Amino acid sequence: MDQKMPLMPDFRNFGVIFRALLLVHLGLVLYVIASLNQWSEWAVRLTDAAFWVEPILMGAMGLLALIAPFLRQWPFRRSVLVVYALVLSWTAIVYRGLSKILFDAIQPDVMQMLLLVLMATSFMLWHYQLWLKTLSPRLAEARLVALQARIRPHFFFNSLNAVLSLIRSQPKLAEHLLQNLSELFRVAMGTQSSLSTLQREVELARGYLEIEKVRLGERLHVEWHIEKMPVKASIPPLILQPLLENAVYHGIEPSIETGTIQIDIFRSRNEVHINIRNPIVETAVQRIGNGMAQDNVRERLLLYFDAEANLSIQRGSDYYQIHIVLPYRELNNEQTVAPIFS
Repeated sequence: MDQKMPLMPDFRNFGVIFRALLLVHLGLVLYVIASLNQWSEWAVRLTDAAFWVEPILMGAMGLLALIAPFLRQWPFRRSVLVVYALVLSWTAIVYRGLSKILFDAIQPDVMQMLLLVLMATSFMLWHYQLWLKTLSPRLAEARLVALQARIRPHFFFNSLNAVLSLIRSQPKLAEHLLQNLSELFRVAMGTQSSLSTLQREVELARGYLEIEKVRLGERLHVEWHIEKMPVKASIPPLILQPLLENAVYHGIEPSIETGTIQIDIFRSRNEVHINIRNPIVETAVQRIGNGMAQDNVRERLLLYFDAEANLSIQRGSDYYQIHIVLPYRELNNEQTVAPIFS
């Protein structure tokens, strides 16, 4: 998607909703302060203003959330006109309803109210476009870092050596590993401009771990807990593989003992949870670079899901665990979804 093309906000996204509520209420406070004759009146004036603003704001945000999927599919100008029409119509309805139960003394001028609502809506749409322009360099940087850091060179050469050692003794296994490696690199070198499914990402992660299993032998043990995994849940591509590569690189390779990597994926209400746990090798020399893949994953979660997704780290006495939380959104087989900041 062209980054210069304006993009309509996703009014169902928590980050978009939060910033809209924050900015409108901040504007409300500034408006009340600017219109005060005496400071002693601020509480009453703020209460009166909030009495009108809250039903307009909450109702408009709810209506915009209902039609949010259509707004992001329509041409931008058409979506903007629909947003203005919906917000102004709802304001008129609220004004007419409240005017019937209030005294004339505390009723604002309807034209002034509509003008303020129009200005607030315009400011929100402008603010969102400005925010996108601010974050667009981060999107380009995240894609570049993802391309450079997805698969380490040592993994590529070690994998080829492992396959070469199996060509004569186990040709079928060698062929299977080459297919896994080819598929992994095909995805890694793609444009990554759309979401993938959780099922697809688990398949790629399994293929990667099969390659590492041949290379590391009994030193690598993997436990999958994916019985409750929502297979059609949408997720940015190549989220699992770089984190699993970190787990192997830092938790398995430095040790001569068997180490276990645990992957637990499940859905809880409207959230998808992903836990990746690897052992900590205290006696091994500390390896540098563990944070690069994690930072890139965080960046891409932000770019696709805004504040609705996060990555957290928990370090115990003998384990290191990454916990990812995503909003649950199903992705059909033929559906692709661009990042919200593309």
